[in-house]
Amino acid sequence: MSPDPLAAFRLDGKVALITGAAQGLGAEIATTLAGAGAAVFVTDIQADAIAARAATLRGAGARAAHAVHDVTQESHWESAIAAAVTELGGIDILVNNAGVEDMALLTDCALADFERIQRINVTGTFLGLKHAIRSMRPGGSSGRGGAIVNLSSLAAMLGVTGLSAYCASKGAVRSLTKAAAIECAQLGMGIRVNSVHPGVIRTAMGNHLLDGFVRLGLAPDLAMAEAAMNQLHPMGMGQPSDVANAILYLVSNAARWTNGAEIVLDGGANAQ
Repeated sequence: MSPDPLAAFRLDGKVALITGAAQGLGAEIATTLAGAGAAVFVTDIQADAIAARAATLRGAGARAAHAVHDVTQESHWESAIAAAVTELGGIDILVNNAGVEDMALLTDCALADFERIQRINVTGTFLGLKHAIRSMRPGGSSGRGGAIVNLSSLAAMLGVTGLSAYCASKGAVRSLTKAAAIECAQLGMGIRVNSVHPGVIRTAMGNHLLDGFVRLGLAPDLAMAEAAMNQLHPMGMGQPSDVANAILYLVSNAARWTNGAEIVLDGGANAQ
């Protein structure tokens, strides 16, 4: 009998750190990876919400711990990874999920707002890569290699009116992913780095995007904004599970030869 092909997707014995996991995509990713057997270390800047999320995961039978975590602060990254190693036995998986989106026309975008989006989306991802790789590489505090997934966006590939700051940040994440993937591979670290590029997903952030189109006068009301998004995505807007399942593939042994790749999750929007 041939081996069970689904076994390659199991994460038993692995420890996954997921940022921005209090709600939305991060919460779904944590639930999915825990369901595949991983212990999960969930972090977020929202103290009460992330504690509740970890409790929910434990209530469902997962090994789970949490930390309050500002991804723009290097000391927070050092503490979070040290806690994952101490409390759960190491780190094998990092999902750089934490991020923000806000809409403004390029000529109206305040410098402070542009810089805040870059700081969270780009600097936060950079710091996650830096400290996870330090821990995962040979001789590190975990030292058994691993897999990293960065949340980029369809907006890294398409220009979107009102989203110039966000597009810039996710384009940076896209390129940073490829540079990290090559560096880890060429230096023999045993660490794979990939990115996922979702279109509009039905989460609080997705709803905020629709509100922004109305606020900027790019759509007359929410119903028309949603209709436009459904037209952009030939299969309609996505669900959080669509992203979480793709990430499960990327962090599992099923993707052991997938490195520096970008998985576009947009129901066909980028194919038009």
